[in-house]
Amino acid sequence: MTNNIKIVAPGKNGQLIGEKGELVTPPAGWSFLPAGDAGVTRKVTAQGNYWRVQYKKGRKTISKGVWAPTDTIATAKQQVAAVRSTEGYQKKRAADIQRREKKQQLYEGEFLQAVVNYLDFHASYATLAQQMAQAITQHAIPVESGTVARTQLIPLQERAAKAAIAWMRHQTTAYDKLKIARIKGERRAVRRQLAQQSVQLLSQYRKGEAILPNCPLMKAIQKQTKLNHHE
Repeated sequence: MTNNIKIVAPGKNGQLIGEKGELVTPPAGWSFLPAGDAGVTRKVTAQGNYWRVQYKKGRKTISKGVWAPTDTIATAKQQVAAVRSTEGYQKKRAADIQRREKKQQLYEGEFLQAVVNYLDFHASYATLAQQMAQAITQHAIPVESGTVARTQLIPLQERAAKAAIAWMRHQTTAYDKLKIARIKGERRAVRRQLAQQSVQLLSQYRKGEAILPNCPLMKAIQKQTKLNHHE
């Protein structure tokens, strides 16, 4: 088996950059297989003759796909298509989808309740707490959303708290319009300051204090509730 495995980075105008920063060109007779179909990609990479195109985004390594011999990619696609066309595969696929949907629904309910628990609004604002939790959950819970709600690295209650503060940062502050200096740690400092403001705002609802009509949180909840009713 040929063993020609490289990790390259995407450059400008479709160029590829090697591990030492040099420009590289895939061998003749090769084609690019975009990321997205794990089954086909696994069969291609199992041949040990490919270049993976990937880049760093924060702490994550993102794969854009692989370069490999055109005939290897074509064969892999045919083999995967043949397997997926069988009745057994179709039944398994339907069962997997149903299981994932059930798991997603269960998690959505657990997450929503965790947000309600974090908000801990006074009984007089129980309806608002439910509406706000719904809005936060709808934003944070979808698969592939990339939000903190999808990570399993921290406890559920902490995920709920972080998601609530993040939602408030975008809905009740001018964060999205702020021009933050490109200084290391500056964005984190701004977020920390806004988080403190959000917690202070939440305390009014937790204590059951009278809320002014121009309260940014009240406006945000009402706006989201109206949008949900129109969907």
